[in-house]
Amino acid sequence: MNTAIRIFVAVFLFSLPLLSGCGKSSTDSTGSGSGGNANSSDDSKRTILKVKDVEFPFRWCPPGTFTMGSPASERDRRNDEAQHSVTLSKEFLMLETPVTQEMWESVMENNPSAFKGSKKLPVENVSWNDCQEYVQKLNGLGVAPKGYRFSLPTEAQWEYACRAGTTTAYSFGDTLEKSQVAFGDSKTVEVASYPANAWGLYDMHGNVWEWCQDWYGEYPSGAVTDPVGSPNDSIVWFVAGVGSAMPGIAGLRIGATSIRRSGSATLVFVFA
Repeated sequence: MNTAIRIFVAVFLFSLPLLSGCGKSSTDSTGSGSGGNANSSDDSKRTILKVKDVEFPFRWCPPGTFTMGSPASERDRRNDEAQHSVTLSKEFLMLETPVTQEMWESVMENNPSAFKGSKKLPVENVSWNDCQEYVQKLNGLGVAPKGYRFSLPTEAQWEYACRAGTTTAYSFGDTLEKSQVAFGDSKTVEVASYPANAWGLYDMHGNVWEWCQDWYGEYPSGAVTDPVGSPNDSIVWFVAGVGSAMPGIAGLRIGATSIRRSGSATLVFVFA
């Protein structure tokens, strides 16, 4: 199963200086779409870290409030996608792409991927525990600025970043074209082969599934702030619904989620 990893970076104290290029902002990225141009192609919102000369590019995501889940009228919707208001009170930086095979090898010195041939392909065939080991080792390298750490994104952070201020089934609208995302094939493609969303993030739909930090659980019935998902005594881990080298398009919807035992990853800088 081609599930991937995307990471983000968190700062422990909100009062610490932000990363170079982050910029302080109180932008409210609400469900109505305000804040939807927080990144776009603005390189001032881009931060690059390096591990063994391998670049890890991150994009800034502003704090804000959005509607998580999907409306009852959305095509292919499932019963576990109840809409609810979510506020993320702290900005964070998310890796611009899923973790590539060269990013993984720079830390782990191995490559478990089933699909190889280019170091720019996303790493896949990794478990949630593999991703936790990867994040732990990455944090131990001291490449993050003082006071910051790497982590998997929570489901809420992932969906917020994927929506990038939109309210549609996909960040590109209510329909997707093969020219916009990688899906329906039997293999992965190099990251950033297709257009980015409004915040400069690639492959948020298609190519690979991506692990989240959260464990699977029912959504709350009311508004929440900085949710962290279910406690870790849940049965299985939660995976953000990004779609992958899969036959259909339904799983690529922003509100879609699934449970997987292996995949890929993404990284984030977040405010803890």
